[in-house]
Amino acid sequence: MSGILEGKRVLITGVLMESSIAFHAAKLAQEQGAEIILTAFPRPTLTERIARKLPKPAKVIELDVTNDEHLGRLADLVGEELGGLDGVVHSIGFAPQDALGGNFLNTPFESVATAMHVSAFSLKSLTTACLPLMQNGGAVVGLTFDAQYAWPQYDWMGPAKAALEATSRYLARDLGKQNIRCNLVSAGPLASMAAKSIPGFSDLAAVWDTRSPLEWDLKDPEPAGKGIVALLSDWFPKTTGEIVHVDGGLHAIGA
Repeated sequence: MSGILEGKRVLITGVLMESSIAFHAAKLAQEQGAEIILTAFPRPTLTERIARKLPKPAKVIELDVTNDEHLGRLADLVGEELGGLDGVVHSIGFAPQDALGGNFLNTPFESVATAMHVSAFSLKSLTTACLPLMQNGGAVVGLTFDAQYAWPQYDWMGPAKAALEATSRYLARDLGKQNIRCNLVSAGPLASMAAKSIPGFSDLAAVWDTRSPLEWDLKDPEPAGKGIVALLSDWFPKTTGEIVHVDGGLHAIGA
């Protein structure tokens, strides 16, 4: 039996560690039949080392999503490798340290602007850079952390994720006529590279110990990876502008 991504070509960003959601999305995508290409910044060599742990070899391209030159050459580089694209995974987020950890009221705009550019606007930038390769439609899948709420320690990454979620909806609106779907996976907290950059992350993660209906494992990114792969597949042909929660059900619980 062939996999649900058989014959698909997918670009995946954000493979930084073996524990990252993006790594598991890449691994599962290959297992489900996809050809993949990875992007990395600022250390492509790190991603190349991690990529050796995937089931099959995967080329790594340097891509700074805030760099117009990098974005401008992306379609040519990916096209040379894969010919075209059927899916794109956006797993990119960053905020300076003074935008996190309880400093919300004192964060300067420059730091907020950086968080918004890298974490939200980049979804539009990456998607439009890949459009020339998606002539037959496809799927864009990003990662969010439920922006309905003000989370402890998360500070300006919260508004950045809210902007990401809105950006995904507008992309869904504008790209539907090209048969391109744009959806997000809202994952629960995981002990990833991104988590390590958030001061007091353990306080945020502790919420899942008492409120999540399903037991949540901080060390298991595979469920989120499966959510990404499912949305990349043809099993959600008429779903766009959606946020699929892979968070143990916590989003549905009031207290």
